[in-house]
Amino acid sequence: MKQIAESACFGGRQYRFEHHSITLACLMRFSIYLPPLPTETGQGPGMTRLPVLYWLSGLSCTDENFIQKAGAQRLAAELGMILVAPDTSPRGEGVADDPGQAYDLGLGAGFYINASETPWAANYRMFDYVAEELPALVCRHFPVDPERQSVSGHSMGGHGALVLALRKPACFRSVSAFAPICAPASCPWGRKAFTAYLGTDESAWQQYDATRLMSGISEFTLPLLIDQGDADPFLQEQLQPELLLAAARQNGVSIDYRLRPGYDHSYFYIASFIAEHLQFHFAALTA
Repeated sequence: MKQIAESACFGGRQYRFEHHSITLACLMRFSIYLPPLPTETGQGPGMTRLPVLYWLSGLSCTDENFIQKAGAQRLAAELGMILVAPDTSPRGEGVADDPGQAYDLGLGAGFYINASETPWAANYRMFDYVAEELPALVCRHFPVDPERQSVSGHSMGGHGALVLALRKPACFRSVSAFAPICAPASCPWGRKAFTAYLGTDESAWQQYDATRLMSGISEFTLPLLIDQGDADPFLQEQLQPELLLAAARQNGVSIDYRLRPGYDHSYFYIASFIAEHLQFHFAALTA
């Protein structure tokens, strides 16, 4: 790893790192916030390890949007919680991008899936990256407790967080999402990306669609919070939370659904309620 940025923040340190990803076959960047550490943290097998929240960002974002706009570090410092924010797609020379440079396909739009179609399959394996490679890297280099991990995200990243938790519930203590794309196989953003990355056989899409995964599960016990602004311009066409809520009710899965009057899709909305999400995760991480 190569450190490319560091700043003091609420008594802790906000870092940015670059590393070569074997999974994505390119250089990747991620941001990590370390709260003020106990003096006994030190190094080695006896070190104090802290709970961690992974944050997955949305379309056109990088690892920096959340750390610069959400204002999560203040409470994370008080709670003693590490925050990790990866980039949203592979990047760099030779990495495929949409020829028209659309914001919803290619760079900045990895959708947290493993692509199977040419030319995307060579690099676009974001599901494996955020599920396996990045957590392993973080645990090797930072005082993270691998038994106390939670995941959250926004929009495309909310979709990624839900799919990660539904497919790998043993890896997490809780999951939350701001304005997630709840049924990507049924909305324009998702159908465009899934057709390009996974092909036209829609049966291959099911493993990356939270609503379809929820419809097929027999049990899901992780604490689950979904936050949605009712003034979000993408609510009806792209996000479709009612489909996920219906699937959850059908299978007896409990979702803490919070509809926020007057709030949109922006980071002003996220910053308004991020503290509630951190408290939600902290309760699960320290139970």
